[in-house]
Amino acid sequence: MREIFTGLPWWVKWIAVPVIALVVFGGLIASVVGFVIGLLFKLLVFVALVGGLVYVVRKFMSGSSSRSDW
Repeated sequence: MREIFTGLPWWVKWIAVPVIALVVFGGLIASVVGFVIGLLFKLLVFVALVGGLVYVVRKFMSGSSSRSDW
Protein backbone atom coordinates (compact mmCIF):
# COMPACT_ATOMS: atom_id res chain seq x y z
CA MET A 1 0.00 0.00 0.00
CA ARG A 2 2.85 2.41 0.77
CA GLU A 3 4.32 1.84 -2.67
CA ILE A 4 1.10 3.02 -4.29
CA PHE A 5 1.07 6.35 -2.41
CA THR A 6 4.82 7.01 -2.56
CA GLY A 7 4.90 8.90 -5.86
CA LEU A 8 1.66 10.81 -5.38
CA PRO A 9 1.41 14.45 -4.25
CA TRP A 10 0.40 15.19 -0.66
CA TRP A 11 -3.02 16.54 -1.59
CA VAL A 12 -3.98 13.23 -3.18
CA LYS A 13 -3.14 11.33 0.01
CA TRP A 14 -4.66 13.79 2.48
CA ILE A 15 -7.56 15.37 0.55
CA ALA A 16 -8.62 13.38 -2.51
CA VAL A 17 -8.59 9.88 -1.00
CA PRO A 18 -10.58 10.82 2.15
CA VAL A 19 -13.11 12.75 0.03
CA ILE A 20 -13.58 9.74 -2.25
CA ALA A 21 -13.96 7.48 0.80
CA LEU A 22 -16.61 9.82 2.24
CA VAL A 23 -18.50 9.87 -1.06
CA VAL A 24 -18.40 6.09 -1.40
CA PHE A 25 -19.04 5.19 2.25
CA GLY A 26 -20.89 8.35 3.33
CA GLY A 27 -24.30 6.70 3.46
CA LEU A 28 -22.98 3.83 5.51
CA ILE A 29 -21.17 6.16 7.91
CA ALA A 30 -24.27 8.35 8.27
CA SER A 31 -26.52 5.36 8.97
CA VAL A 32 -24.12 3.97 11.59
CA VAL A 33 -23.81 7.36 13.30
CA GLY A 34 -27.59 7.82 13.17
CA PHE A 35 -28.12 4.37 14.66
CA VAL A 36 -25.68 5.06 17.51
CA ILE A 37 -27.24 8.46 18.27
CA GLY A 38 -30.74 6.94 18.18
CA LEU A 39 -29.64 4.16 20.51
CA LEU A 40 -28.10 6.64 22.95
CA PHE A 41 -31.28 8.73 22.88
CA LYS A 42 -33.45 5.69 23.58
CA LEU A 43 -31.10 4.69 26.40
CA LEU A 44 -31.38 8.20 27.89
CA VAL A 45 -35.19 8.09 27.69
CA PHE A 46 -35.17 4.63 29.31
CA VAL A 47 -32.96 5.81 32.18
CA ALA A 48 -35.15 8.90 32.70
CA LEU A 49 -38.35 6.84 32.76
CA VAL A 50 -36.93 4.25 35.17
CA GLY A 51 -35.58 7.02 37.39
CA GLY A 52 -38.96 8.74 37.38
CA LEU A 53 -40.71 5.48 38.20
CA VAL A 54 -38.35 4.82 41.11
CA TYR A 55 -38.88 8.38 42.38
CA VAL A 56 -42.68 8.08 42.20
CA VAL A 57 -42.71 4.67 43.88
CA ARG A 58 -40.42 5.82 46.70
CA LYS A 59 -42.49 8.99 47.18
CA PHE A 60 -45.68 6.92 47.29
CA MET A 61 -44.19 4.33 49.65
CA SER A 62 -42.86 6.96 52.06
CA GLY A 63 -46.24 8.69 52.10
CA SER A 64 -48.06 5.46 52.87
CA SER A 65 -45.69 4.20 55.58
CA SER A 66 -48.49 4.34 58.17
CA ARG A 67 -50.54 1.81 56.18
CA SER A 68 -49.93 -1.91 56.43
CA ASP A 69 -47.41 -3.44 54.05
CA TRP A 70 -48.60 -5.30 50.99
